[in-house]
Amino acid sequence: MNVLEMLLRTWLWPGVSAIFAVLATFTIYRLALAIFRHFSESRTVLRLFLDAAALALGTVLCLLALAGSLRTAPDDLPLIGGIRQVITVLLIIAVTWAAVRLSSAIGDVIVALNPVLEGQWKRARRVETQTRFLVRALNILIVIVGFGAALMTFDSVKHMGASLLASAGVGGLILGFAARPVLSNLLAGMQIALTQPFRIDDVLHVQGEWCWVEEVTSTYVVLRVWDLRRLVIPLQWFIENPFQNWSRSSTELLGSVFIWVDYTMPVEPLRQEFNRLLAETKLWDGKLATVQVTDSNDQAMQVRFLMSAANSSNNWDLRCFIREGLVTYIQEYYPAQLPRVRARLMES
Repeated sequence: MNVLEMLLRTWLWPGVSAIFAVLATFTIYRLALAIFRHFSESRTVLRLFLDAAALALGTVLCLLALAGSLRTAPDDLPLIGGIRQVITVLLIIAVTWAAVRLSSAIGDVIVALNPVLEGQWKRARRVETQTRFLVRALNILIVIVGFGAALMTFDSVKHMGASLLASAGVGGLILGFAARPVLSNLLAGMQIALTQPFRIDDVLHVQGEWCWVEEVTSTYVVLRVWDLRRLVIPLQWFIENPFQNWSRSSTELLGSVFIWVDYTMPVEPLRQEFNRLLAETKLWDGKLATVQVTDSNDQAMQVRFLMSAANSSNNWDLRCFIREGLVTYIQEYYPAQLPRVRARLMES
């Protein structure tokens, strides 16, 4: 009898028992899952948690059934120790996976319980941003604990405990220096989550770009630029550098259009045309409309048209609309009042 035949004979009944236990557990779990999903609503809290971690929880239950069936197997079976060790490590990994999925679902549940209602958008976005930061930090902690638990299942790692403690000081300094960028971004993320200088969907002006906060991770922020480019910036940058938040307290903005005209241009017709243009567009929110001569030089004067809009997109479109309308008006009714260069001819 060769070694393979001996292994097959000794493992026949334990192997069949283990396979049967895994299949029975998987079948019962899938059946219970299908029944629960059939009789529950899709957006309930328990359903959100279950949908997020269904596959991971099924894997955990199957590995538990497999580990339980092999616990009853004789200890003198060939390779039984190594197989039990592998199953234990896989079980720890599966539990870590399930914990990460469940903690990630916390963010979805909190966002679902705080929908963006009319008049409450600021609170909902603040809650979502804080939740995303904290959930990612919790996921990192869970993964670290799971990785440590998996390593502690090996006897060689346990025996290294004393030497590891002895060298913890030097190793901690080396690890801290090497991971300084990552740790600084993690700490910056926690600070941003608590102080809220920006939130998801806030409108920012960063490095000369007009953009929206699209995604916030544990180490960087993804900004969607107005032309659909993506700007990826580390979290630490927002702690160390100034930036503009155009929707920090509200989305309302003031926009201005500057036009240079000759000194002979009367201002009142421009004011009337400006008010007429505002009245015929829905981009203006009806709160502010001001015309002022803000500058002058030896050739022309500068007229500023100040207006308000509900948000940054409307503000930009409104400014372009007003600028085009006023230039057309001057070209049509006051072409001689466009800026000109005056010179005096001197006879020698």
